[in-house]
Amino acid sequence: MINKTARSVAEALAGVQDGATVLIGGFGTAGIPNELIDGLIAQGAKDLTVVNNNAGNADTGLAALLKTGRVRKIICSFPRQTDSYVFDELYRAGKLELELVPQGNLAERLRAAGAGIGAFFSPTGFGTELAKHADGSPKETREINGRHYVLEMPIYGDVALIKAERGDRWGNLVYRKAARNFGPVMATAARHTVATVHEVVELGALDPEHIVTPGIFVHRIVKIDRVATQGGGFKQAA
Repeated sequence: MINKTARSVAEALAGVQDGATVLIGGFGTAGIPNELIDGLIAQGAKDLTVVNNNAGNADTGLAALLKTGRVRKIICSFPRQTDSYVFDELYRAGKLELELVPQGNLAERLRAAGAGIGAFFSPTGFGTELAKHADGSPKETREINGRHYVLEMPIYGDVALIKAERGDRWGNLVYRKAARNFGPVMATAARHTVATVHEVVELGALDPEHIVTPGIFVHRIVKIDRVATQGGGFKQAA
């Protein structure tokens, strides 16, 4: 019997290795798998490369992971906001490497990894510093139909940590509105995907037409409680 339900976050994250590339879903405060991030902190893996849309808020979630000093590099599109002081301090001190990627390119590089696409040309970033590799060398460019493009490579993950709304024991997932964000493409781009869900439902309870991430891309699911988020989410009782 296929049953991908883990008894705990610790069980689901037991296999994360030092040096892993970890894809972490979330957009602003929507869809951040905070329970899995806290579990990764407790698990102890180090020398990590983290891929996320931003670089953490305040002292919780991704920022808390950065604060442990166990992240070597972050790949993101929006590293700075009013409360990104943990990232700022680490980056300015030379303790954290940054690869800045335009948001659309970030999503497409992840999607390309999951779709088996070796590389793709994007017009975004042409003629800017973003058209260079980390060592300053230029990325390959090409003119196609009169427009200039930059060659972008897929982003593969060793593990993806995502947050969904409901799932079944086969790992099929549906999401809640904007909490969907990067979860679906990250699940396809990683060798091992762990998802938190608020409900584990019986097989057949999810309409196949509504399933966003098929279970073939998910290896473990963990049931968590609903918690109100800073951006709204589930409102606390008055």
